[in-house]
Amino acid sequence: MSKKLHYFDVNGIAESIRYILHYGKQKFEDIRYEHKSWPIEHVRNFLPYGQLPLYEEGNRTLNQSLAIARYVASQHNLLPADSWEQAVLDAVVYNIYDFWLKVLAFIKEQDPVRKQEIKKEILQESVDFYFSRFEKELKAHKGFFGGQLSWADFILVGITEAASLFLGEEIHKKYPTVEALIKKITSLPGVKEYIAKREPYTF
Repeated sequence: MSKKLHYFDVNGIAESIRYILHYGKQKFEDIRYEHKSWPIEHVRNFLPYGQLPLYEEGNRTLNQSLAIARYVASQHNLLPADSWEQAVLDAVVYNIYDFWLKVLAFIKEQDPVRKQEIKKEILQESVDFYFSRFEKELKAHKGFFGGQLSWADFILVGITEAASLFLGEEIHKKYPTVEALIKKITSLPGVKEYIAKREPYTF
């Protein structure tokens, strides 16, 4: 069954999905679009809600990055069997995306003065608010959100890398347990080889 992942030629919200697929040794077509050229009308018209990413598996399609990530994670033993533990990890992921929404506001802002104000607020307030909590949760669970490798760990790494790219700052450097998790994920078999071949991201 053929598999395809459609997203931009940056890390953004799809890199976690790419990491999970490579970790699972999945063969898939990594279809990338130039962010500078967006919107590409014939592509946007093909998408269910006009937005990327989109995942295809045979004749089935799935949109929304978290839905895609959770689905592919379920194929590779990255979701807990217990429903409460699943819900706890879901909450972690939504908290990570709460932080990402602040970065997204910075990315989308067109006014240069307001853009710098948002960036300052993120770097001086939001990063510590969220990452101090991520750090605490990881420390309490042996360096992983659920006590062992799960999809939530991949999501944090992908979002942290994307936020660092767009903000031009390595936002995780003051949080050693977060930094250790990034090193663990990016050193996993499959992920490591993908990163070695990947072109550097620019924005």
